[in-house]
Amino acid sequence: MLSDSYIVPEGSVQPRSFGGLMVLYESNFIKLNNLTGGLDQLRGPIVSYCPADFPLQLCVDEATKYTRVLRLTYLIEDGEACVVDPDLRLRVYLDARLAEVSGWASHHRHGVLLNLRRRYGRELDHRWSRNMMLSKWLDYLADNGHSFRLPVRQASEAAALLD
Repeated sequence: MLSDSYIVPEGSVQPRSFGGLMVLYESNFIKLNNLTGGLDQLRGPIVSYCPADFPLQLCVDEATKYTRVLRLTYLIEDGEACVVDPDLRLRVYLDARLAEVSGWASHHRHGVLLNLRRRYGRELDHRWSRNMMLSKWLDYLADNGHSFRLPVRQASEAAALLD
């Protein structure tokens, strides 16, 4: 298993810098790839269930040869309705091995997510905070046992569909 702790940046990378953001994108790709067992093989909506957490849904909204657009969210039962939160939209670059948060819900039920959205005014700060949140959330999901790994037979069938 490849871990983001093995990433060695070429030179000094400062937090909230463009170089730091690219390292964060690479780290997010590695974590997301480990969670899925292969980003290039994903198909359709997949739900991960684990006893210690809410159901987690991963949807493939777009798939091209070199990119994927994904949505990652919890499915939270709230009375009679199902709430999707935080509803992150991710753009994955398979060739560059980068994953970034390209958008997230315009409203959030959780105060921490609301504060992140309001606190940072500059574009680099927006990207940094969204992707740092994704990085920490992916760590949390892995620690709690979430996984979108497909059995070998299904993975090969999914790869055949992409060709």
